[in-house]
Amino acid sequence: MRLALVLPVLVGALLPQAFAGGGTRRWFGGRGESQRAGAQAAKDAAAAAFYELDTAQRGLRITLETISAVDGSPEALRAAEGFAALGRRIDAVSEAYISAVDAHDLDRDELDAATANRARTELTRAKEELDRVKGELDRFEAGLAPLLDRAETQLARLAPAVERARQALRGASDALDSVRAAGLRADELAARLAALGPELTRLNEGAGRHGVPETLQRADRVLRNAEAVRAEAGRLPERAAGIDKRLVSLRTRAQAVTTRAQAVEPVLSELRRRYSAACWQDLQQVPDQAAEAVRQAEERLAEAVTARSEQRWADATALLSTVRALLDTTGEAVAAAGDRLRRLDAVAADPTAETDRARFAVRDAQRFAMEGRTRPEPRHARPLDEAVERIERAVAGLEGRHPDYWHFLTELEAVRAEAGRVVAAIREERGAGAH
Repeated sequence: MRLALVLPVLVGALLPQAFAGGGTRRWFGGRGESQRAGAQAAKDAAAAAFYELDTAQRGLRITLETISAVDGSPEALRAAEGFAALGRRIDAVSEAYISAVDAHDLDRDELDAATANRARTELTRAKEELDRVKGELDRFEAGLAPLLDRAETQLARLAPAVERARQALRGASDALDSVRAAGLRADELAARLAALGPELTRLNEGAGRHGVPETLQRADRVLRNAEAVRAEAGRLPERAAGIDKRLVSLRTRAQAVTTRAQAVEPVLSELRRRYSAACWQDLQQVPDQAAEAVRQAEERLAEAVTARSEQRWADATALLSTVRALLDTTGEAVAAAGDRLRRLDAVAADPTAETDRARFAVRDAQRFAMEGRTRPEPRHARPLDEAVERIERAVAGLEGRHPDYWHFLTELEAVRAEAGRVVAAIREERGAGAH
């Protein structure tokens, strides 16, 4: 802006004349002297107004630069555009003022009264325009207060945020040094920390190059990532010890499952000898499945040992989880064979205990369905009536030379589950009706 460069020079050149009262000129005549003095006073007042406007514009430019460095929002962009528009108006009124000053040499001895009056009028008008635009500038600046407060808040956060990020990086580096001294490589954590190096370089380059918002975001990101590395490094010795403990525990458990699996075949032989095929045929594959699962578990254990020795912690943890799942499944299958034999022996000795449990569950559900009613809801009564029939059929199924005790057990379990489902549905409906 041409005038923005010229104004400081002009202010310096004009002010000494404006406030000196006209120098050492000679002046004759009382009325003429008064008119010249009036023109000079108007010139001095205009010069003061010009100086105030220029000073205010300079201060506001610093404010806008502060906001623009921090805030890229539409509101901040509109503020910059508004300041540019104000600058054009300031240029116009400043040019009018300079023209008025240049047009009238109030120090001339031959200055006549008409010229002095014209000079006073033009300079007064220039001052009024300068004052008017100064008022616009003041109102504009007042409107920037929220934007400026927000910008200053971010600037106040900048240095502490960057320092916290640097301290977090130092803390992460120290934590890595500590675990390495304990014999743990922590290669993956070291790689993550190294990846933060370029970010630290950008932080050191400062907000002047990268902008305040981006620098604040980068500082927060570096802080979070460095803190994560430090925390994981701090947990690494405990993690390594935990993996070592799990390796020993799962190896012992695999041996125990192998021993238990060897007992399944005798159990199956007993089931074949004493009960019909329907009671045990689903367990035929348990020995082979158990042996295969244990073999897979031992292979995964060996891989976990290798991963632990190479300090591939995530791989070791995943492999141990696989081993545990295999042993859980195998252990359940092995236990199922022995549990089957015990349950079949119990029901063969006394079927009435299971029958009574099922009938009690159905009767209890029927009483609950009748509470507060003269007859139950069909949607509740129907499944309970069917449950009664299922009990009778299950009991009848035990007659004969080779009863299917396993079907009897599973059928009565299903009856108890159905009675429980009906009770839960009634409670839910009554609870909804209460609201």
